Amino acid sequence: MTEPGWWILHVDMDQFIAAVEIRRRPELRGLPVVVGGSGDPQQARQVVATASYEAREYGVRSGMPLRTAYRKLPDAVYLPSDPATYEAASAEVMDTLRTFPVIVEVWGWDECFVGARTDDPERLAADLRAAVLAATGLTCSIGIGDNKTRAKLATGFAKPGPSQRAGDGGTYRLTAANWAEVMDHRPVRDLWGIGARMSQNLEELGLRTVADLAAADLETLQQRFGPRMGTWYLALGRGLGDTEVTDVPREPVSRSHEMTYPEDLSDPAEIQAKVRAMAVALTDEVVADDRWIQRVHVKVRFTSFYTPIKSRKLPAPTQDPEVVADAALTVLAKFEFRRPVRLLGVRAEFAPPPD
Repeated sequence: MTEPGWWILHVDMDQFIAAVEIRRRPELRGLPVVVGGSGDPQQARQVVATASYEAREYGVRSGMPLRTAYRKLPDAVYLPSDPATYEAASAEVMDTLRTFPVIVEVWGWDECFVGARTDDPERLAADLRAAVLAATGLTCSIGIGDNKTRAKLATGFAKPGPSQRAGDGGTYRLTAANWAEVMDHRPVRDLWGIGARMSQNLEELGLRTVADLAAADLETLQQRFGPRMGTWYLALGRGLGDTEVTDVPREPVSRSHEMTYPEDLSDPAEIQAKVRAMAVALTDEVVADDRWIQRVHVKVRFTSFYTPIKSRKLPAPTQDPEVVADAALTVLAKFEFRRPVRLLGVRAEFAPPPD
């Protein structure tokens, strides 16, 4: 008897944060709901965490300033973000998926990969969606693939369309068999992991579509992006990807702090003081987890929204807050401060513990 095939399913919750809010306040169903920050769209530096499908029809998107969302849709319901509630709801979803004979690899509150042996992945996807809905009242869309790359992209085709509502999402299968038909004509920007800047870099090489990238010269890509990333971009254009799904929690490789300030920062001494304090607090957290730091990154977002990130590798792994703080200030000195600053961030990259 032939063993069932190995399939990877990408489970992505529909408008997850908004859906959790609507679950506890059913009277909001069908209304445009925007969640983010304190929930006050008049307060500066608040960002949309998510928007219901009804709000998205008016152009409201995650990451948008709440004030901008309010200008687009003043009649929406604006709610504060409640991370603890979303984490609890996520645990409900993941626990429901684990009742099936599958492997669940969690990637965040609202998404995971599911690995399973089955002769009917569409049937499995339908059963998973029904179980999640029955147990939690929340809906999800599921992409089916022969690797993680294709499963993740497939979910985008399974999502509710502009004329649909939550609950209308479904499933979609994307494999080697239909990859070229579905993806070749699409812009490289549609691929998982390629943002606007990388899309522009690829277009400078004449690689505008997925088919262009799939047929690109490996040496050219490696010269432009390095051996590892060049190889990865070529594989991405061909829809290749990881086929392993694990339920072992991923070990974090770094930790970061960042802060968007209510008022822009212009005083160099104040900026330095905030970076130093952030680095010290971050190091204290890392040391409390018995981890060591090998590289320090500093992120600066200017009022133009230009957000460079610079880093420095330490001479040796450390747990000394002063060493990390001094390194962060050394990195900060590399920036050109021609505009005021709206956000600062420090990230500590972990090292293996010393022998």
